[in-house]
Amino acid sequence: MSDSTILNTITVDGNTYDAASYTAAAKAATQTDNSVLGKDAFLQLLVTQMKYQDPLDPQDNSDYLAQLAQFSALEQMTNVSDGLQDVSKLVGNIDTSVLVGQLSSMIGQNISWDSTSRYNDENGNLVVNTTELNGKVTGVRIVDGGTYIVAEDTEGNMHDVEISKVNSITEG
Repeated sequence: MSDSTILNTITVDGNTYDAASYTAAAKAATQTDNSVLGKDAFLQLLVTQMKYQDPLDPQDNSDYLAQLAQFSALEQMTNVSDGLQDVSKLVGNIDTSVLVGQLSSMIGQNISWDSTSRYNDENGNLVVNTTELNGKVTGVRIVDGGTYIVAEDTEGNMHDVEISKVNSITEG
């Protein structure tokens, strides 16, 4: 991804979008799901139940009130759950922003990190090699909710380096 492409993105809820995919995601989020019963559907069912009850053996008013109380409690629990999810997303976005800010101060610094390659040999056995690479930090990137340091190695190759793979950082 080029630097101009990185600058034309937006991160929402830990996901990074370009303009087209953000618009598509926002449109999909506004569509409603008709399979979920809401307050209006509950009240319609309650009125229908009252309308078609046996007039010689009507349902007790306390039963209706109990159903209404149960639905109200369920609705409040759903609202609390939605609120907690929103707070969780907000905290995640703040954590990511702080981390990116801290990592951005490393741009221009020398870095060494472990690079792991995996491949199958001629016998089909898995071979795992870990080598230490050295280079310079050129940026910070968020990919699929993970934060990476963008580094250029001594041969001019670009790498997305997981923070856990960093061995050392020294002044440039």
